[in-house]
Amino acid sequence: MLMAVAFPILPGKTDAWRSWMKELDGPRREEFVASRQRAGVHERTFLQSTPMGDLVIVTLEGDDPGEAFGRMMSATDAFTTWFLERAKAIHGLDPSQAATGSPSELVVDTDRVAVPVA
Repeated sequence: MLMAVAFPILPGKTDAWRSWMKELDGPRREEFVASRQRAGVHERTFLQSTPMGDLVIVTLEGDDPGEAFGRMMSATDAFTTWFLERAKAIHGLDPSQAATGSPSELVVDTDRVAVPVA
């Protein structure tokens, strides 16, 4: 299963976000990967620039990504605490507030739409 979530980046914080991502993909990569493995998901992160500001689009893929998101955001280990502090500073919101499950709703899925065969 797949889940996607969009998080706005506060104005002027895109460079800080890029630095955070370099840290996650560099010196903190093992902790980051271990966190997602414990939750049972594969995470992909995208940067989307829009006229309204920059957004981060996160996809989680696994057996139950909504439940995994909740588990990841409610964990109390040192890595998650650090991660959530950075998320609050850059996104201006607390992802742990949505810790009970998926913060997004699947609306359209082409796998569920009958496609006419020519």
